[in-house]
Amino acid sequence: MISRLSGILIHKSVPAITVDVHGVGYRVFVPLTTFYELPEAGGPVTLHLHTHVKEDAINLFGFYTLEERNMFQVMISVSGIGPRLAMNILSGISAAELVEAITGGNLRRLLHIPGVGRKMAERLVLELKDKVLKMDRDQTAVRDHAVPMTAAETVREDAFSALLNLGYKTAPAREAIEKIMQEEETVPPLDLLLKKALQRLSG
Repeated sequence: MISRLSGILIHKSVPAITVDVHGVGYRVFVPLTTFYELPEAGGPVTLHLHTHVKEDAINLFGFYTLEERNMFQVMISVSGIGPRLAMNILSGISAAELVEAITGGNLRRLLHIPGVGRKMAERLVLELKDKVLKMDRDQTAVRDHAVPMTAAETVREDAFSALLNLGYKTAPAREAIEKIMQEEETVPPLDLLLKKALQRLSG
């Protein structure tokens, strides 16, 4: 499963964008909340993904923040809410507002989301309140204990994610990156690290 994607935004429209990862174009469906955060075409972009597999298709749904992706995944666990409806809901309200509305039982706020009627709003509160409260506690705990990554760790993880997205196996990808990082006197930019890693893996 692809859970994170870093590349160059080459096409930007609603509801789907295209991200180029070293010559491979990935079509990614995004909610409006994420769309508004995107750079112009030609700019670098990193998205948190949910890979949705069906019998006849594999669709990628991308989100600017982990909170958005987590809310999306919680919503599609509810009977009657598929990926497209979950995307529509997130296009009409931020993840933080949605959490507040569900945990507070604010039906009025939920009814202002396009495509959400009273029955759907009531179902969201009834079926998701406990899950959202747990998710919010878990995310708070992670943030409280998180240690900021250094520049080297950030570029290392971004490169590793890109190589996995290109289909390389975990062990060879990690080994190639680590050897290059050891050889470099300073932290290399992401594009240079990826170029050298691809050369090493294809050699």
